[in-house]
Amino acid sequence: MLPQKYRWMLLLGASYYFYMSWKPEYALLLLIATLTNYCCSILLFNSHKSALRKMYLFIGIVGSIGLLFFFKYFNFLNNSLGHFFQSLSIEFTSLELQVLLPIGISFFTFQTLGYTIDVYRGKRTPERHFGIFALYVSFFPQLVAGPIERAKNLLPQFRQYFEFSYSRAGDGLKLMLWGFFKKIVIADSIAIVVDQIYNNVEVYSGTPLIFATVLFAFQIFCDFSGYSDIAIGAAKIMGFTLMDNFRRPYFARSVVDFWRRWHISLSTWFRDYLYIPLGGNRVPVPRWYLNLVIVFLVAGLWHGANWTFVIWGGLHGMYLVGYYVTAKVRKNLTGMFGLDRFPLVLAGIQIGTTFILVDFGWIFFRANSLSDAVYIVTHLFTGFGNGLETTWLGMSWTGIMIAVCAIVAMEIVHLIQEKNMSLQLLSMRPVWVRWSVYLSLILVILLFGVFERPFIYFQF
Repeated sequence: MLPQKYRWMLLLGASYYFYMSWKPEYALLLLIATLTNYCCSILLFNSHKSALRKMYLFIGIVGSIGLLFFFKYFNFLNNSLGHFFQSLSIEFTSLELQVLLPIGISFFTFQTLGYTIDVYRGKRTPERHFGIFALYVSFFPQLVAGPIERAKNLLPQFRQYFEFSYSRAGDGLKLMLWGFFKKIVIADSIAIVVDQIYNNVEVYSGTPLIFATVLFAFQIFCDFSGYSDIAIGAAKIMGFTLMDNFRRPYFARSVVDFWRRWHISLSTWFRDYLYIPLGGNRVPVPRWYLNLVIVFLVAGLWHGANWTFVIWGGLHGMYLVGYYVTAKVRKNLTGMFGLDRFPLVLAGIQIGTTFILVDFGWIFFRANSLSDAVYIVTHLFTGFGNGLETTWLGMSWTGIMIAVCAIVAMEIVHLIQEKNMSLQLLSMRPVWVRWSVYLSLILVILLFGVFERPFIYFQF
C-alpha cells in the first residue's frame, strides 16, 4: 500500500527488526559494516589518485574483515598460537574473548566486500542513497544465510516498482513450502541420528558411522538449500529476484561440477574476488593448482574457525587438482572399458564417485573436533558386526524410514528437474491435482516435521 518512494523504509526497518530480534546490540555491527563500505566506495570513486583509491579500498576491506576476524577468528588464532608455543615449551598467555558470534556476519561481510571491490574495479558506480544501500546490505530474506547477492542484481531492484502478482506470490509460496519440507521434514529429522552418533563417536564404528555420514550429506543440503528456497521464495513474493544458490549438487558428475551446483553465490564470489585475482588458470600449471588449493583453504576457513573446516577446504582443493591431473587417464580408462557407449552407466559411476568424495569431506565438516574426525575416518570400516541398533541411533526405525522416504521423494523431484520437466509436470495439471500436492506437502510437514532446530549456516 505504500508509495514506491517509501517502500525502502519499510523493508529497511523490517530487516533491522529481523536482525535485532536475535541480539539487538549486534545490529550496530551491521550498521558499521554498512557505513564503512558506503563511505569508502564513494571516496574511492571520487578520488582520481591511485594511491588514495587503494587506501580507501584498503580501509573498506580491513574494516569488514576486521569485524569478521575479531568475532570469528580471534580465539581460533590465539588458541592455535598457544598450542604452537606450548609444543616448543614456550610460555604463552592465551586470551579468550567471551563473545557470541553474530549470525550472518560471514554473509553480509562478503556482500559488502564484493560491492566495494566492484566500485574500485569500475564495474559499477557507488550507490548514493544511504537508505537503499543499507537495505542492500541488510535485506532480511537473505541476510543471515545468503545467497550472497551481487550489487548489480539486487540494488537496481530496490528502485523498481512492483505491483502485487498472484502468480509470482504463488510461485514464491510454493518455493518456501518446498524449503520448509526439506528443512523440517528431512534435515531436522535425520539431524537426530547424526547428532547422536557424531556427538558420541567413540562408542560407534563401521555401519553407524557410515550411515550417519551419508545422512549428514542430506542434512546439510536440505538445511542450507531449504533456507535458500525460503529466502528466494520470500523475496519473490515481494517482487525481488535472488540468485539460485543450489542446483541439485548430488547429481554432479565431478567435484568441479559439484562446486558449480553447491552454494553457488559463495563459489562464484571466491572465483571473482580471490581465484581470478590470484591468476586463476592463466598462470603456469603448478601455480594454477596452488591457486585452487588456496581458494578452498580460505573457503574452509570462511565456514568456521576450526582446523576441521580448513582440512575440509584443503580436501576439496586437492580433489580439484586431482580432477585436472587425472583428466587424460580417466578419458583413456573410459574408452578402454567402453563406458562411453553406455552413458547412463558412466553417469552413474561419475555421480557415485563424486558423492563418495564429497561425503568423505563432510566428515571433517561435521566432526566436533579434529580428533573425532580422525577417529571416524579410522573406524569407518571396522566393527561391521555391530549393525544398526535403533537404541544407539536416538530415533525409531519408523522415524528413520519416514526420513529416508522423504529423501527418496526429494531426489525423484530433483531427477525430474534435472530433465527440465518439473514446471510442465505440475503446472499443466488440473487444479485439484496441484492443490492436492500442495496440501499433502503441508500435511507431511505438520505430521512428520521436527521443529525449532536452528539452521546450520546461522553459525557461519
